Amino acid sequence: MRLLIVEDDPLIARSLVKALGPLGNTVETFSRLAEACAALAHSRFDLIVLDLGLPDGNGLALLGELRERGDATPVLILTARDGIEERVRGLDLGADDYLAKPFSVAELEARVRALLRRSQQRTDNRLQFGPLCFDPASGTATLHGETLALPRRELGLLEGLLLHGGRIAPREMLETRLFGFGEVGPNALEVYISRLRKRLQGSGLRIRTLRGLGYRLEDDPA
Repeated sequence: MRLLIVEDDPLIARSLVKALGPLGNTVETFSRLAEACAALAHSRFDLIVLDLGLPDGNGLALLGELRERGDATPVLILTARDGIEERVRGLDLGADDYLAKPFSVAELEARVRALLRRSQQRTDNRLQFGPLCFDPASGTATLHGETLALPRRELGLLEGLLLHGGRIAPREMLETRLFGFGEVGPNALEVYISRLRKRLQGSGLRIRTLRGLGYRLEDDPA
């Protein structure tokens, strides 16, 4: 998944990346509201972890803007402000969950998994298309029940394709998921697509290229 963390405490931000990044997640972190707003203006995230007390304003302002424009991205508020009034205000503005500092990393991970599961209308954490399965909770991918040992970017690509299994995964979305906001070479994504195609040979699945649109994970009729 692609996660956005808005947190001005560098120690907490690093701990969040350390907890949420290894399971195949791409994590972008920002310490100011203006930076987060700029990122959200031209990119899509699967979940936002939002602090409230930021150097340039209250995180609730960002939450309110998101909901006003119809953006339903799940938002987990993470803050030291644990008063009932603050919780109620955040939830009324459209927050999906609330976790007060200090927090348990295990509880944070569980809440993130639950929000992602709910937003995708899944009953468990696994993403599956035919014999291909990915479990975000363990970071494990399997094909016909056999574990696939994939590097981080191939795992992120696999997850992006599985999220759109049978439908077109837009090229821009996949590039952002794999490379973040950095400069991307014209053939960078194709390199990882090619590697993943080789791993799927003979599996009954294929990755189809749709020029100008993106890629689609689908059954291989061959």
